[in-house]
Amino acid sequence: MSDRHITRRVRGSDTADGAGVKLKRIIGQPALDMLDPFLLLDEFRSDQAGDYIAGFPEHPHRGFETVTYMLAGHMQHQDNHGNRGDLSAGSVQWMTAGRGILHSEMPQQEHGLMWGFQLWVNLPAKDKMTAPRYQDIAPGRIPVVHPAEGVEVKVIAGELAGATGPVEGIATAPVYLDVSLQAGAELSLDLPAGHHGFAYVFEGDSALVGGERLQRSELGVLSEGDRLRLAAGDTPSRLLLVAGRPLRESVARYGPFVMNTQAEIHQAIADFRAGRF
Repeated sequence: MSDRHITRRVRGSDTADGAGVKLKRIIGQPALDMLDPFLLLDEFRSDQAGDYIAGFPEHPHRGFETVTYMLAGHMQHQDNHGNRGDLSAGSVQWMTAGRGILHSEMPQQEHGLMWGFQLWVNLPAKDKMTAPRYQDIAPGRIPVVHPAEGVEVKVIAGELAGATGPVEGIATAPVYLDVSLQAGAELSLDLPAGHHGFAYVFEGDSALVGGERLQRSELGVLSEGDRLRLAAGDTPSRLLLVAGRPLRESVARYGPFVMNTQAEIHQAIADFRAGRF
């Protein structure tokens, strides 16, 4: 077995998206354009309604998947196919946009903390024009395991300590873990060899990832390997640990469209304008 370590560190860039929602963009910015198969990672966190109240009105997607993980707050999603649902604290939505969808995510609160993540995951060329689908996962469906003393892990995708995450049928065979470490706690876990991965600390001052200290709001790109060691220092910490099988395909991007060629991007724009989503 070989241990993974941090090969690159990235801090998020403050920006706004949707109708002016303030967020921190960690993947999908100049310092880290993408990490195959991951195209974007945003953290949105504010208790000021003006930072999020306008939400994400109807917008198109084609050719990839969006993963929304809510830590606090309440959002409602709906699309032009009649799908509608609620994203409450602790819930996950894994949306496969496929050949095209018009989708909105709007806050259902006017005060209080809104906090969560959105991750974009690329689809392989053979699946880019698949039918759209949702996996809406309530908090109670996400297994919580305690693989070591002082460690709690929510298994959203992948496997850990005998638990399997509820997300299924994803081409990139993802691992998506929410790891909480009490002060002094340590965890050693397997990650699929060949998967690209990252860790992102979002609570506490820092965590040790592969023996190196990763600060809060800092993403660490992981090396190759099949084992990763995590540890907290003198205070508790919490981090996302995400990995996926790289597609190693050409990527053509234009806003909410992610295809393999510029010709496919032009077709996506034409289909959107013609109302074929």
